[in-house]
Amino acid sequence: MNGSVAYLVTAAGCLIAVAGVVVAVVAMQRSRRRTGGRPGPVDPFRDRDADALRGDPRRLSPGDIVEIRGTSYGVRGSVLLREGSWTWSEHLLDDAAGGQLWLSVEEDPDVIMVLWTTDPALTITPGAPSIDLDGHRYVSKEAGHARFTATGSTGLDPSGAMRYHDYRGPGKLRLSFEAYGNAAWEVARGDELHRSDVMIYPQSGPGKVS
Repeated sequence: MNGSVAYLVTAAGCLIAVAGVVVAVVAMQRSRRRTGGRPGPVDPFRDRDADALRGDPRRLSPGDIVEIRGTSYGVRGSVLLREGSWTWSEHLLDDAAGGQLWLSVEEDPDVIMVLWTTDPALTITPGAPSIDLDGHRYVSKEAGHARFTATGSTGLDPSGAMRYHDYRGPGKLRLSFEAYGNAAWEVARGDELHRSDVMIYPQSGPGKVS
């Protein structure tokens, strides 16, 4: 190998080494951009912040007290529903005047809470793509079947099957149809809540925070 050839080989080796360093640096920068991008869903009740101090509605159970927009309710009973791998819960609430409401809690992936008022006077049934009610149009969102397990006093069997059909109205308005077992459809009007609307006061006992 003469001197010219040796020089060219050495130069080529240097260029390859430099190219390798450049590729490594670019790959590292891209990796940092990926890991430093928009974070995925986080648990809003995990940390000791304002949300955590308001309590975790996913842990509601009979005997707890829940305050919604300044009004306190006792949790009379709870229903855990499961459709495949998807689960959500509904809680029957009593107020001081003897009224009853339902609070549904689900993760999608954020925590979604809806306060429901049953309306026995409504005779409408689900199935249509949209329903017009009291000047608002509700559009079909989802429907299906689920298994349920009830605890406390809900008026339901301890377990069984149910059907549901949910409609979404303008803003925070919701409309829901549910039928447990062989019962007829029950209609409820819903109002989606913000986390700041809800304060949880758990009962004392195992697994509870006083």
